[in-house]
Amino acid sequence: MKRTSWLVTLIFPLIFFSSAQAQVDRIVIPAGTPEDQALSAISNESDPQKKLAMYQDFLQKFSSNPAAVAYGNWQLSQAYQSAGDLQKAIDSGDKALIGSPRNLDILVSQASIAQQMKDNARVMDYATKGGEVYNSIGKQTKPEGVTDQDFASRIEDEKNGFKSSYEFLEAAGFNAIASEQDAAKRMAYIERFTPGFPNSRFQEQIASYAMMSLADLKDTPRMIAYCEKTLATNPESLPALLLLANTYADDPKPGSVAKAVTYAQKAIAVAKADAPDADRSRKVSAGVAHSTLGYALMKQDKTAAAIPELKSATELLKGQDDQSYAVAGYRLGFACAKLNRVNEARDILVEVVKVPGPVQPLAQDLLAKVNAARAKGH
Repeated sequence: MKRTSWLVTLIFPLIFFSSAQAQVDRIVIPAGTPEDQALSAISNESDPQKKLAMYQDFLQKFSSNPAAVAYGNWQLSQAYQSAGDLQKAIDSGDKALIGSPRNLDILVSQASIAQQMKDNARVMDYATKGGEVYNSIGKQTKPEGVTDQDFASRIEDEKNGFKSSYEFLEAAGFNAIASEQDAAKRMAYIERFTPGFPNSRFQEQIASYAMMSLADLKDTPRMIAYCEKTLATNPESLPALLLLANTYADDPKPGSVAKAVTYAQKAIAVAKADAPDADRSRKVSAGVAHSTLGYALMKQDKTAAAIPELKSATELLKGQDDQSYAVAGYRLGFACAKLNRVNEARDILVEVVKVPGPVQPLAQDLLAKVNAARAKGH
């Protein structure tokens, strides 16, 4: 790492330990001190092995200086990483975090090493800790004598200064989730990721992984708890609203279908599929919500009311999401057939049977029954 300044990200020792305002650790190695001079000499050394030895000597010589120890271990970690010794790199970085546990620069460095080691558990440890530290910036107490406007400006400036670190850790955490093959571990990572990165740019993908994980685990109560926790943080989370609507629609407990109706209606309102700026994702979400709403209404014996919802679903999903379109179309065909509107049923089912997938044989069977009913009617 090129040396530019020893003013990094941990104020030591008195400010860090005495101030309740310190949310993100900061290191200061004052210019001209023996520590600074030693670091300058290490920076000027080009031989990697000699540099490693010099960092180890530095740590011994300044072992009574917490700032020097934290910074020295961090630099030693990066030197080991450059040398390809990832285990020593991660161990040295962990020693740095003992002295500087809320240092976003060190957490980013550790997450990077853990990624190279393909250690998803460690990646999540560093990423979620970093997310917690970053989010704490906005929870500081306003000092006396500072106006609300000035304090808000300071908070915004500090958050902007660490935004790239936060986004790196957010992406690292998401990639750990996406690459984890074990459903139980994946879901445990998701439950840690969500509070650490509220309103994440990856929230839709995270919700999909949660649904897949909990489906594999056959854990409906945990799915509901996950979604409700998500909505407590972000009441307009479309993935959570859709997950709850779908889950409750198939839940046999009394009152569950009514909950499905409520969550589906909320998802439709949030998606705003008819807005000029509605993108494909919002239109698909709205289409799925209309489909779930129609399905729930049918389960409440409100088939006539379900048909307009299912028609809206097929209109939104056609050409956008084939499998979701097939589900909505099959439900529409079923609803129309139930009300003896066999021509309408046939029209939609003829389209659905063209879509390869799990719905296709169901649609073919229903279409055969509808055609038979039409023949009898003639």
